[in-house]
Amino acid sequence: MATASYASALSFIDGHKADLSVSARTIFDFGETAWREYQSSDWYVRRLRQEGFDVEVGSAGMPTAFCAHWTNKVGMTGKSPTIGMYAEYDAVPGNCQAAVTCKQPRVGLNEHAGGHTDPHSGLGISSLGGLLATKAAMEKHGIAGTLRFTGEPAEKVRGSKPIHAAKGYYDGLDGMISFHPFYMLPLCNTVRWDTHCGAAYSMIYRFICDQPELWGLSDGAPIPQSHSAIRAPGANDALMMMYMASKALRDSMLPHQGGWSISEAILTAGQATADNLPAGLAEIQYMMRVPTIPMAEQVTAALDRNAEHAAAMTGCRVERHWVCKSRPGLANHAMAGITWDALNIVGAPHWEESAKAIAREIQVNAGMAAMAEPFLDECERLISPQEAEAILRRDLPPSQINSTSDDYTDMTWHAPTVRFYVARPALKAPKGAAYPGWVMNALGGISETIDPMISCAAKTVALTALRLLEDESARRTAKDEFIERTGGGVGGSQWIAPLCDYEPPIHFRWPEYITTARGTEWWIPNAV
Repeated sequence: MATASYASALSFIDGHKADLSVSARTIFDFGETAWREYQSSDWYVRRLRQEGFDVEVGSAGMPTAFCAHWTNKVGMTGKSPTIGMYAEYDAVPGNCQAAVTCKQPRVGLNEHAGGHTDPHSGLGISSLGGLLATKAAMEKHGIAGTLRFTGEPAEKVRGSKPIHAAKGYYDGLDGMISFHPFYMLPLCNTVRWDTHCGAAYSMIYRFICDQPELWGLSDGAPIPQSHSAIRAPGANDALMMMYMASKALRDSMLPHQGGWSISEAILTAGQATADNLPAGLAEIQYMMRVPTIPMAEQVTAALDRNAEHAAAMTGCRVERHWVCKSRPGLANHAMAGITWDALNIVGAPHWEESAKAIAREIQVNAGMAAMAEPFLDECERLISPQEAEAILRRDLPPSQINSTSDDYTDMTWHAPTVRFYVARPALKAPKGAAYPGWVMNALGGISETIDPMISCAAKTVALTALRLLEDESARRTAKDEFIERTGGGVGGSQWIAPLCDYEPPIHFRWPEYITTARGTEWWIPNAV
């Protein structure tokens, strides 16, 4: 169902390709990581205010989050629909790559700094482009309604969405549109159907040795202050015991059920080094990705036991601090159908010869032979949601409802939600060969290679939003399905309430850029 508003939105995006390209490159070059996306968040806030949006900064107590609203009251009679979209903009430590065709960090940094991998730089600007195109079409054609656009920091640690959900930022929406650059086949230029992402829990265990003098205490005498005296094992030993015990957990607990995983990151703290003093503080973060909440609770209980025993054996106490608790996703076929219709109108992205020439140069620099057609064939063709679903489920047990992990899932319990994918540039490789990580990162920053995805995704976002705004029947069908699947809507018998019972974990020592007398540096010592 093409409308005049569709033509206006598509024309808007075509006319603003250069602006979207520059914007994506700006966010890419910021390369800011979880909870520390100060420049990126500020860029979005300023841009949205320039476009006439009312913006709440620091939404839900998260300094780099925001929530923006714009309402077109022209032609409004009674209650008008509200449509949600969002931007992500966090990068990943250890992936600093310049937008060039060889392995090279951004100027003044080393490879340990942050860089965009998915890339969220393109994800956020795609959604912003769709948002602004929808607004322009609403103004031109007198379409009443409200657009809500949230800024979602720390997606890589599943940070903001469970918190926004718990604080009501997704309530009252008639539809939520979730876009992601494709990250695994067959989810390329398609829409998720039944099998949405699963649950994710993440926590930090903090081991503190704040009474080392009690270790080995006898006859009421304190430990003598001698470099040759006994000392408490301390926090580093606790962390290592926790690390090894939980590594064994991965090999022995539910090893072949449901595609679950646990990954860990050791956080750093300034502490004694060569002196004969126990480490006073050590932190380790875990992230688990599981199909169900009961599995997450089971793994959490095992990690808790490991932490308690590690602390007891090393003269420490332990604290557990939540980073995220996110719910598995809820399907909505009506929303999927609306977006699939939009994606068919827009078509798959297409890469021009200029992009192919860049891709060939990257292939050579990565040690491969240049190919006449360097991009994966799947990047330039659509696959239906049902066909992608069938391929996705080939390796999953019939009882498994959810697979993999992403925190858009928290949105699905508050509004009819669609999750769609558009191809990011990905290269063919000879059989048995694999590209190093810098290749995908570079492709996500080079304008000629990432812009086709941004344009295609922005158009799909806009057409989906306009369909929801203009087609009351389609909107009602999606809402009815949401009510049925949740057993009555928000608060219904099958509805899963937000799991977030913690404050935003913004006070930990997350990696960030700092300015010193030496200039701007990544927090890991910077050897340019």
